[in-house]
Amino acid sequence: MGSARAAGARSSSGALPPTALEGEELVFRLSDPEHDHAEVKVWCDLQLGIELDMARVEGGWELRLPLPDLDCLEYLFEVDREMSPDPGNPELVEGAFGPHSWLAMPGYQPPAWLHEPSRPGDRHQLSVGDVDVEVWEPAEHAGEPLPLLLVHDGPEMDKYGGVVRYAATRPPLRVALLNPGPWRDKRYAASSAYAATLVGEVLPAVTDAFATSARPVLLGQSLGALAALHAAWTTPGTFAGLMLQSGSFFTPRLDPQESGYSHFAQVAGFVATILDAQKAADRLEVTMTCGTAEENLANNLLMRDQLREVGLNVAWGEVRQGHTWTCWRDSLHPHLGELLTRAWG
Repeated sequence: MGSARAAGARSSSGALPPTALEGEELVFRLSDPEHDHAEVKVWCDLQLGIELDMARVEGGWELRLPLPDLDCLEYLFEVDREMSPDPGNPELVEGAFGPHSWLAMPGYQPPAWLHEPSRPGDRHQLSVGDVDVEVWEPAEHAGEPLPLLLVHDGPEMDKYGGVVRYAATRPPLRVALLNPGPWRDKRYAASSAYAATLVGEVLPAVTDAFATSARPVLLGQSLGALAALHAAWTTPGTFAGLMLQSGSFFTPRLDPQESGYSHFAQVAGFVATILDAQKAADRLEVTMTCGTAEENLANNLLMRDQLREVGLNVAWGEVRQGHTWTCWRDSLHPHLGELLTRAWG
């Protein structure tokens, strides 16, 4: 990526300009004319390989970087150890941890399906024990047997990742949005108890309530992708396909920075069982996607190669982004559509 450099830049009016793309540079700026702040940094969930400390300049703070090899960037300013969006950038994306500032890099285009006609649908609420499920179905096919897409972190992937909006542009299917509740870290960390609940209670409840025409496909992101792989690996024959986005497939060698995570040993232990396996017990279809600037890229590539080695048909896709809902939204097409075609014929 190269090294960062800082330099002052002011408009003709004397005000510090906002964050902007300038030629071959990305220039972060924060106005602070009295220099009330002691320290300002840029935070983003990316592997950039450089420090992101901003330097004092006349009128505030500034950091210049070579244009990153990204489609778009989500970031925050860390001002005196407090995180907040960039006040000079009106572009924001919402997320589970609040709004982040957003910048499109040259040439970025949002997915075309966001602007395509979509089917109207109905939403139904189910509670299976302490797992809440919202099922979306196309209104004109209500009550008909349809294939089923299960989605981990369903409410967030719907709100921030647009998965229902995408499904509404596809051939008819139902989408079951699974809410992990306040136990997400425990449930999604290769938990045998959660896999048993998902396969033994949640899935039967959904298929009893809604006529289903094929084995389901399960979609997950980050820890939700790990949980999806765990459920399918430990209950062969349940799923027709998996889409694993930026999976948290931690290993001690590749992910020592995650060793403080409370369920690291359990996650790494399950990943090790797959890496040591000689053959998969199921022939389900798999698609994996990951952002090219993610910490998880290395462990995802390792898992991709191993799943292929044990006999699974694994498609791969990348987007030039980080570990964000925008990344997962932008990798739905064509990868999820192609997976559904492979899984359901």
